[in-house]
Amino acid sequence: MNYDQFGGLTGTDLQGFHQGGDTELWKRLGSFVATVDGEDGPISGVRFAVWAPNAQQVQVTGDFNGWDAHDLALIPGTGVWGGFVPGAGEDALYKFRVRGVDGAWREKVDPMARFSEQAPTNASIVYESKYVWSDDEWIARREKSRAHAEPMSVYELHLGGWRPGKSYLQLADELVEYITWQGYTHVELMPVAEHPYAPSWGYQVTGYFSPTSRFGKPDDFRYLVDRLHQAGIGVILDWVPGHFPKDDWALGRFDGTALYEHADPRQGEHRDWGTYIFNYGRNEVKSFLVSNALYWINEFHIDGLRVDAVASMLYLDYSREEGEWVPNEYGGRENLEAIDFLRWVNLHLYERHPGVLMIAEESTSFPGVTKPVHEGGLGFGFKWNMGWMNDSLRYLELDPVYRQYEHNLITFAMVYAYSENFILPISHDEVVHGKGSMMQKVPQDDWRKFATLRAFYSFMWSFPGKQLIFMGSEFGSRPEFNEATGLEWWVSDLWGHRGLQQLFRDLNALYRANAPLFELDNSPEGFTWIRGDDAERNTLSWVRHDEAGNHVACITNFSPEPLTDLPIGLPEAGVWEEILNTDSAVYDGSGEFGNLGQVTAREQPWGHFPAQTNVTVPPLGAVWLRRQAGPATP
Repeated sequence: MNYDQFGGLTGTDLQGFHQGGDTELWKRLGSFVATVDGEDGPISGVRFAVWAPNAQQVQVTGDFNGWDAHDLALIPGTGVWGGFVPGAGEDALYKFRVRGVDGAWREKVDPMARFSEQAPTNASIVYESKYVWSDDEWIARREKSRAHAEPMSVYELHLGGWRPGKSYLQLADELVEYITWQGYTHVELMPVAEHPYAPSWGYQVTGYFSPTSRFGKPDDFRYLVDRLHQAGIGVILDWVPGHFPKDDWALGRFDGTALYEHADPRQGEHRDWGTYIFNYGRNEVKSFLVSNALYWINEFHIDGLRVDAVASMLYLDYSREEGEWVPNEYGGRENLEAIDFLRWVNLHLYERHPGVLMIAEESTSFPGVTKPVHEGGLGFGFKWNMGWMNDSLRYLELDPVYRQYEHNLITFAMVYAYSENFILPISHDEVVHGKGSMMQKVPQDDWRKFATLRAFYSFMWSFPGKQLIFMGSEFGSRPEFNEATGLEWWVSDLWGHRGLQQLFRDLNALYRANAPLFELDNSPEGFTWIRGDDAERNTLSWVRHDEAGNHVACITNFSPEPLTDLPIGLPEAGVWEEILNTDSAVYDGSGEFGNLGQVTAREQPWGHFPAQTNVTVPPLGAVWLRRQAGPATP
C-alpha cells in the first residue's frame, strides 16, 4: 500500500521550529487524524511526528496496533521522526518508543499530546477538538481593554480542591455561579496541564499541551472557560516554563540526550525541586515553549498567563552555592537566554492577542519586570508584589500591642508602589506547608481574628494595585490548603465566616463601582496619604482618586481600640458618604461604631488638605468614605 508516509509533513514545515520562530508548533508535531491519498483512494489514519534528533530509531505503539511497534521515519534534515498509521483514529492511545544514542529503548509520552490518560497511567491520546465557542463578545471586549486602568480582583483556585470530585462540566455551573455571586473579575487556575503527582498541584508538568484528564476532556475544559467568559469572568492560567519533572517517560533525556534541558547539572537541574531546567538558548525549546503559551490562549481562549517561579529563571545562581553555577558570557549571574525568552514570549503574545495578561511571579527586585521590552524591560503586564505580601502578613501576625513598633511593615510598599505594575497576592503559597491559614495567622480570639481579617482585606482592596486571594480565604477557612480534602464549605454558614464572605462580596461590588479604587493604580496621582505615620494608634488613612475628580477615603484601624472623632483631612468640603464599615452587623461585626452613613467635611485646612472632618473608626476595622464629582451612585 503506497501513501505519503509523513502525512503531508515536510522539512519546509519544520524550518521555523529549528529557527525558534514557529509559535504554532502544535499544528505540526504530535498526533493528527488525517486522510492521505492511496493507490485505491483516500486512506484515513493518524499522522505522528516527534522531535528526537539524536535517536537511532523511533517507533509509535498504541491500542490501534495491539501495542506493537510501528516504525517512524526520519524526515531528512529535521531531527523529526514522522509516520502515517492507517486505521488509527481519534481517541487512540499511543506512546513513542525511542532508541537513544546509547542503544537503550525508552518509552515516552508525546511532548505535544493534546490529551493524556489520567495518572497513574500516562498514555497520550489522539484528540481533535470539535468545540464551537460562544464568547465572541468577550474576546472582542478583551482586545480593547485597558487592564491597568480597570478593576481586577482575582480568585485563585485549585480545580481539584475547590469542590473535590467535580468535573469541568460541573464546575462550569457551580464555579460560575459562585464567582458571579462573589463578584470577582477573574479566576486564576493553578496549572491544569497534565501532571502525574497530584500533590505537586500541577507545577510539575508532563503534558504541556494537554489539559488534565482528571476533570474531563479538553473540550470540557473549553466549555468551562466559555461559560466563565459568558458570565463576564476572565480566566488566568498558571504556566510553568521554569522547570519540568524527571519522570523517565516524559521530557527528560527524551532521545537519550539532554534535549529540552541543559546537560550540565549546574545549568540543567533544580536540586530543591528535583527537576530539570529548560535550555532556553536552544531554538527548538524556545519554539516549544512560546507555542505552548500561545496554545492556551489560541485554543482555550485563556485571558492571561501567570508565569510561575520567574526568579528561578532569571538567575543562574538561584538556590545555588558558590561554584555550583555557570556564569553568563559576561561573568554575571543573570540568565541571559531566559531573559531573552521571556521578552520574546511577552512580545509575541501581546502582539497576537491585545488585551491578554502576562503576569510574573517574581520574588526579587529584578528591574523592569513590567517595563516594555523596547525600553529594556521584560515586557510583563503585571508582577506579583511579593514584598507587600511578606511585609503585610508579618504585620498581621503581630499582637496589636506590638504593631506600633513595626508600622513600617504596613506602609513601606508605598515607597516602591509605582516601580512596577503590581498585583497584591494572598496566594496558595501563603496557606500551605506549615504557614497556617489566614485565620491561624491572626492572634487572639475569634472575634479579633475575624475583625482583623475584615480590616486587612479592606486595606488590601483599597491599596494601589490589583488584588488576588486564594480560595477559602473569603470565608475564613481554618485548615491549611489540602488538595485531597478540599475546602470546608460548611463553615461558611457559621458566624464570622459568613460575615467575612459577605464582606468580600461587598468589597468586590464597591471596588468595581468606584473608579478611584482602580483607575490610577499605577500613577502617584491616584493616591494621597491622609496619615501614614500614625503608628501609635496602628492606623492608616489615605484618599484614592480617579481622573474625573471622584475620591474615596480609606481609614483602617489595626488597633483593638475604637477611634472616635478621629480628625482627618480631605480634598473637598461637603458630604462624604460612608460606603463601607467593616464593623457592620451584616459582616458579623458589633454594629456599634460608625458614622451614621456619612460625615460632613468643612472648609478648614488640615495638613496638606483644604478640608477636614472627624470620623469614627471601629476597633480592628475599616471605614471607606466616598465623595463624587457628580451624582452619587449606589
